[in-house]
Amino acid sequence: MGLVVDPLETVRVAFIGVGSRGGGHVGRMLKVEGVEITAICDSHAPAAEGARARCVKAGHPEPRLYVGSDTVYREMLECDDIDVVLIATPWKWHTPQCIHAMDSGKHALVEVPAAVTVEECWQLVDTAERTQKNCMMLENVNYGRDELMVLNMCRQGLFGDLLHGEAAYIHDLRFQMKSVERGTGSWRTHQYIKRNGNLYPTHGLGPIAQYMNINRGDRFDYLSSVSSPALGRAAYAADKFPPNHKWNQVKKWNCGDMNTTMIKTALGRSIMVQWDETSPRPYDRLNLIQGTKGTFAGYPNRIVVEGRGSTHRWTQGAGLQPYYEEFDHPLWKRWGAEAKKVGGHGGMDALMLWRLIYCLRNGEPLDQDVYDAAAWSVIGPLSEKSVADRSNSVDV
Repeated sequence: MGLVVDPLETVRVAFIGVGSRGGGHVGRMLKVEGVEITAICDSHAPAAEGARARCVKAGHPEPRLYVGSDTVYREMLECDDIDVVLIATPWKWHTPQCIHAMDSGKHALVEVPAAVTVEECWQLVDTAERTQKNCMMLENVNYGRDELMVLNMCRQGLFGDLLHGEAAYIHDLRFQMKSVERGTGSWRTHQYIKRNGNLYPTHGLGPIAQYMNINRGDRFDYLSSVSSPALGRAAYAADKFPPNHKWNQVKKWNCGDMNTTMIKTALGRSIMVQWDETSPRPYDRLNLIQGTKGTFAGYPNRIVVEGRGSTHRWTQGAGLQPYYEEFDHPLWKRWGAEAKKVGGHGGMDALMLWRLIYCLRNGEPLDQDVYDAAAWSVIGPLSEKSVADRSNSVDV
């Protein structure tokens, strides 16, 4: 907790996985001061070559390439000119590659979720503690302007004592099923066949956890989870693919289209977490935090605060401007405009990378640590366990 390492004047970064998500990180990292990209690894050679070309075009030294197999990254990790490894690979590789990175003396930055089993969560924690290396899950949503502002509101006590939060990742991603041979859908679609629970909890949950000081004064205690029927994937496959396509040969899609998980914290607070990547429904992360003196909710943004207008009507739209002026987070004030220019989900990706590199260069602890990675990720497998046991509660 609060791990601080010696400041790094130049942060030497290597990448494992530079497809869609990892490739975007390469482009944004090239614009962060104090970064040198020394190596790039991807089992798909064209992706690695494309990332290398971007480095050269941006005027940076040409990084070494490691391609040809799923395990060639191990050769890269033997090099001593790497400080940090950024991992953006399919989920099954996240924990093994983090462990190999830390065991080789590198800090690990990993895409979400950091782990997909309870055992993997413990492996991350145990390895980080043993090696004293950072293991940060790249939960970019925590660096969105609205999430940072609400975090600042919570820290300033605007909502009083916090009582309840609502988080979600509701995002129609059925189109990914069309990526059959390569791309996210080629491996992620199989998750809906094998598992049943909340498979992707961290985008909505990460900000709520930080609002509530989870792992820094409160903690997740237990949860209960329920899933809807699993109908949408089969219907989409029947509509979009020929009868003999492999998605139409699936005997059973196990993962319910909507999962709702209720978490109770040690201090008695409640958190609702929802996940749905299948239904025809607009994008939503909920982002609701409720306290004794007020409530903020997202999608659309709206707020009620005791003593600042009626508590029977939401303040929203132009009425939110005074709140942005008063509570915009210092990180966003400092770098938000530049982050939006660099891009990545409205600037949150760029701000996340700038902030973590800043911390490494200045000997400060990262905003998210291995305990956050484990606690936020473990909601996935624990929700599966609860769903399979008639939604009975499961200790976190």
